[in-house]
Amino acid sequence: MKSLKLFFIILFTFVSFNCLKEMEKPEEFKYQTEQFADLAILRYQVPGFEELSLKQKEMLYYLYEAALAGRDIFYDQNYKYNLKVRKTLEAIVDSYKGNRNAENFNLFMVYTKRVWFSNGIHHHYSTMKIIPDFPKEYFAELVNNSDASKFPLDDGETTEQLISFLTPVIFDPRIDGKKVNLNPDDDLIKTSAGNFYGKGLTQKEVEDFYSKMEKKGDPRPIWYGLNSKLVKENGTVKENIWKVGGMYSPAIEKIVYWLEKASSTAENELQKNILEKLIEYYKTGDLKTWDEYNILWVRDTLSRVDVVNGFVEVYSDPLGHKGSYESVVSIKDLEATKRIEAIGKQAQWFEDNSPIMDEHKKKNVVGISAKVITVVFEMGDASPSTPIGINLPNANWIRQQHGSKSVSLGNITEAIDNSPTKGALEEFCYTEEEVKLAKEYGPLGSKLHTDLHEVIGHASGQINPGIGTPKQTLKNYASAIEEARADLVALYYAIDPKLVEIGVMPNIDPGKAECNSYIRNGLMLQLKRIVPGENIEESHMRNRQAISKWVYEKGKPENIIEKKIKDSKTYFVINDYQKLRKLFGQLLKEIQRITSEGNFNAAKSFIETYGVIVDTALHKEVLERYAKLNAAPYKGFINPKLVPVYEGEKIVDVKIEYLDDFTEQMMDFGRNHSFLPTNN
Repeated sequence: MKSLKLFFIILFTFVSFNCLKEMEKPEEFKYQTEQFADLAILRYQVPGFEELSLKQKEMLYYLYEAALAGRDIFYDQNYKYNLKVRKTLEAIVDSYKGNRNAENFNLFMVYTKRVWFSNGIHHHYSTMKIIPDFPKEYFAELVNNSDASKFPLDDGETTEQLISFLTPVIFDPRIDGKKVNLNPDDDLIKTSAGNFYGKGLTQKEVEDFYSKMEKKGDPRPIWYGLNSKLVKENGTVKENIWKVGGMYSPAIEKIVYWLEKASSTAENELQKNILEKLIEYYKTGDLKTWDEYNILWVRDTLSRVDVVNGFVEVYSDPLGHKGSYESVVSIKDLEATKRIEAIGKQAQWFEDNSPIMDEHKKKNVVGISAKVITVVFEMGDASPSTPIGINLPNANWIRQQHGSKSVSLGNITEAIDNSPTKGALEEFCYTEEEVKLAKEYGPLGSKLHTDLHEVIGHASGQINPGIGTPKQTLKNYASAIEEARADLVALYYAIDPKLVEIGVMPNIDPGKAECNSYIRNGLMLQLKRIVPGENIEESHMRNRQAISKWVYEKGKPENIIEKKIKDSKTYFVINDYQKLRKLFGQLLKEIQRITSEGNFNAAKSFIETYGVIVDTALHKEVLERYAKLNAAPYKGFINPKLVPVYEGEKIVDVKIEYLDDFTEQMMDFGRNHSFLPTNN
C-alpha cells in the first residue's frame, strides 16, 4: 500500500513538474495580429531592452513621449481636414450607442482603421482618397447616435453642420482626391491635397518663391521650405514656420519638453549637445540650426540610444521642399551591426569600383557610419508603415563633407520575415529551384540590398559644382531618381565577389535571389498595390518599375531576362546574372550623370517612359493571381508601449509592453497624445 502511495506521489510530482515546465515555456511571439482591406497589422519585438541601464531606459521613454507629441502634425500635414475627420471617427468609436455588430458598423471600423494606418484620409502609398464602403447616410446615423460632447465642433458648430461639412470631404472622390499628384501636365500644387501649401497658390508661385531664396552654387545650400507651410495672404506669399510660437506650436512645445528631459539623461556630452541643438532648432525654426544639428548627429557613432526626430522626408510634397514629421527611437544592435559595418568600411572601394564616370566619384568618402538598429518606437511618417532602412541626413553637402548615418531596422525586418505571404513564391516563381533559392537566401539577399542601398547607394557620387541640389534641378522627379540611384548601386554589387570576400555572404546566391526578387517585384508583384486603371505615382514604385523595365527592354536582344508563359501565367526569368549586372552598371552610370548634371529632361524621360505606365493586361493578371493568396499587399505595425515605474516622482524602471490591439493603441494615442486643434 505504501509502495502504491509512493508511486502515485512520484507520478504526481513528475506530471506537475512537467506541467510547470510547459507553463514556463515562453509563448511564441505572434507577429501578425489582424488583417483588413489591403493591410496587415504586425508587431515587433525589442530584444536587448531589458539589458539597458536605467538611464538609457529613461532616455528612451522621454524620446518615446517626444515622438508621440508630434503625431497630430503629420496628420495635419497630410491634409487640412484630417484632424477633424480623425477626431470625429474616434468620437464615434468611443461613444456610438447603436448596433456595433451591424455590417455597416464593421465597414465603418475598417475605414477608421485605414485612416489611422494612413495618418489621414488618403492612402499611405497610392495617396488616393480612401472612400468608405458604407453609405454616407450611415455616417449621419453614426454621428447622431454618439455623444455630441466628444466631437471636434468649432465654436457654434452643430452636429448637423459637422455632418454636412464632413460628408463630401469623406465620400466625394472629386474633392481633394489625391494627396500627391506628380503628373507633369498638371499644376502640382493646385491638384495635390497635401497641406503644405495654402489655398490659391500655384506651382509657379511656389517655384518662384523658393528660386529667389536659393543660391545657385552655394556649397552649403539650405533646404529652404523644409519646415514651413507656404501661404498667400492679401496677395503676398509667405511662410508659416513650424516652431515654438509658430505653426504647430502646441505640439512642438510638448516635443521640446520631452527632448529637454531626454537631454538630461544623455549617454555622453556629444549626445547631450545634439539634443540641445535639436531643441534650439524647434524653438527658432532656423534651418541653419537644423544643418548644425545634423552635422553633430552624424558624428555620434558611440551612443547605444539614438533618435530621428524632425521634419525629414519630402516624398509627400510634389515639389520636394516640405519635410514630413517623423520619429524613430532606437537602440543599436551590437551583434547585427557587424554585417553592415563590414560594408561601410569598404565604402571607398565601392566608390572607386563603381561603373559611374570618374568625375562623378567621390575621391574621399567620409563619415559613413553604418549600424543595425533595434526600433523601440516609431511615429509620424515612419508609422504604422515603416521603412526598413534609413540614410540621413538628406542634404547632399552634409553627406559629402561630414558623412551620413546608414541604418538597417533589424527587428522590423525580422518581423516582416516572420510574416511572409504564404504561397507568393510558389505563385510567382517560374521554377522550384527559384523558390528554393528565395527561401534559403532571399532574407539575407534582402538585408544586403538594404545595407548597400542605404550605406553605399545614398552616400555615393557627387553633384557637379555650381549645378544646384537635385531638389532644385530634378524637381518632381528628384525622389524617384535618387531611389533609383541607390537601388542600382545595391543591384550592381549584389553578386560581386567582394561581398563574399568581406564575409557578409557565403556565396553569390543571396545576390541572385535578390536580383530575382527585384525583377519579379518591379515588373509584376508591386502592381498588386495599384488600383485598376491607375498609373504609378509613388516614387519608390516608379523607381523599381523603371529599373526593371529598362533592363528587361535593353536585355531583349540577348534574352538576359526572359518573359515566359506557363499555364497562362506570366513569369520573368533571369537567364544571365553577369550580363544583367552590366546593364545595372550602365543604367547606374546614366542615373548618376542625370543627378550630377541636374538633367531634368533626362530624368523626366526615364521615369515617364519606364516608371509610370502600367501594363493593364499584366496588372489584371497579377491582381487575380494575388487575390487567391488572401494576403494583404501592405504591412504596418503596432508599436510597443513604454511604461515608466515611479517611486514618488522618480523613475525607477521602464517597462515595455507588447500590445496586440491596433484600435486600442490608436484610441489611446488620440485620447492622451493629441495636442493640436482641428483648424491649423
